[in-house]
Amino acid sequence: MKNIICDIDGVLMHDNKLVPGSDKFIGRILQQGNPLVVLTNNPAQTGKDLQNRLAAAGIPEIPEQCFYTSAMATANFLKQQNGDNNAKAYVIGEGALIHELYNAGFTITDINPDFVIVGETRTYHWDMIRKAAAFIAKGARFIATNPDTHGPSYSPGCGALCAPIEVISGRKPFYVGKPSPLIIRSALNHMGAHSENTVIIGDNMRTDILAGFQSGLETILVLTGVTRREDIELEPFRPNHVFDSAIDIDVV
Repeated sequence: MKNIICDIDGVLMHDNKLVPGSDKFIGRILQQGNPLVVLTNNPAQTGKDLQNRLAAAGIPEIPEQCFYTSAMATANFLKQQNGDNNAKAYVIGEGALIHELYNAGFTITDINPDFVIVGETRTYHWDMIRKAAAFIAKGARFIATNPDTHGPSYSPGCGALCAPIEVISGRKPFYVGKPSPLIIRSALNHMGAHSENTVIIGDNMRTDILAGFQSGLETILVLTGVTRREDIELEPFRPNHVFDSAIDIDVV
């Protein structure tokens, strides 16, 4: 029985609406008992938030511990980097990211931080850009949860929020989320799995499939999201399997 890492947006959901058949797919996976991680680059929601979001759309209830976000992966990465030291972080992001960093032992501050950490927030403003760029220019390490530039409705993503800080400070952030293999390794550790028996399901060749490919996972592309069938030929790598939607998947 294979371990499954499954993306949310474009595979199970479109915004807050069910992708037709994804409820039946998840129901089958839960009934079979496949080890499951539902993985998202979105750092703004907790596992409980995501559980409620999917359940409200009609997807069978997925255990909260099955959800893994770029905020969780970022906090885990920084804890490993920082050891037991009580580091300070200046954070641009929502409560879910701050919660994970608190749990990892970080002090959230705008006074001489060791790290500048950027997620996603609707309250982004001029003073955040100024402070973040100044801290980074003075030596704070620049970490970002994910490189996504925008969401489905063109709401600014983490990559877009990082752009002015990068231009002003002259420093590029280290991105934790997909397509970085780091978040895949972190998700594998979270579920106690190994890459050789794990499949990743996603809708985006340049994030989900690339991350899986670089991490040695079996890859499944579904065509209900970003990538169209004709787009596959534009990339130098290929998914192992292509399905019209999650309900059609028969290899897990």
